[in-house]
Amino acid sequence: MIWDWEFTSRVVPDVLRGLLVTFEATVLGSVVAFALGLLLALLRRSRIRAVSRATWLFIEFVRSTPLLVQLYFLFNVLPGVGLRFSSLTTGVIGLGVHYACYAAEVYRAGIDGVPRGQWDAATALSLPAYRVWTSVVLPQAIPRVLPALGNCTISMFKETPLLLAIGVLDLVGAAQEAGSDAYRYVEPLTLAGVCFLLLSYPASLLVRRLERRVGS
Repeated sequence: MIWDWEFTSRVVPDVLRGLLVTFEATVLGSVVAFALGLLLALLRRSRIRAVSRATWLFIEFVRSTPLLVQLYFLFNVLPGVGLRFSSLTTGVIGLGVHYACYAAEVYRAGIDGVPRGQWDAATALSLPAYRVWTSVVLPQAIPRVLPALGNCTISMFKETPLLLAIGVLDLVGAAQEAGSDAYRYVEPLTLAGVCFLLLSYPASLLVRRLERRVGS
C-alpha cells in the first residue's frame, strides 16, 4: 500500500482533535485518581475495622476487574439511578476510579516507608492527628511515590482508547473515524501511534529521572 501524503495532511486536524480529548481524559482522570487514591489509602489505615476492610475489598474488586467492563458498567448503570453524564465524563470517572485503586497502594507504600521515628516524634510532641499527617507523614511520603504516580499517568494515557467503547472519540477513535471516510486506516492510525510514542517516551524518561532524584 502506497502512503498517501495528501490524505495524511487532510486527517492531521482530526487526529489532533482526538489528541486533545485524550489529553483531557488523562489529565482529569489523573486528578480524580490521585485525590481518590489518597483518600482510599487513608481509609485503609482507619482504626475502624469495618471501614478498613470495606476499603480493601473495594480496592481489590476494582483492581481485579477489567477497566473495559467497569466503563461499560458505569455507562449503562449510572443513567439507571438518575446520574446522567456525558461519555467523556463517564470515561474520566471510570479511569479515575480504576487508577485510584492502584494509586492507593502506591500511597500506602510511601506512608509505610516513613521512618517509625517520625511517627514517635510527632506523638511525643502531642501533635493532633491531622497535623501528624499534613506536617510529618504526607510531606515525606508523597515525594517518594511521585515516580510511581507518574507511571500510572502514562499507563492511563495509553489506555484512553478503551473510552471508544462508550463513545468517546479519543486519539484512536478520531483516527479510525478519519480513516473510515476514505477507507484508508494506515495513515491516520499511524499518526495516532506516533503521537502516543512521542508523548509516552519522553514522559517515561522524565519519570526515570525523577526516580533517580528521589532515590539519591
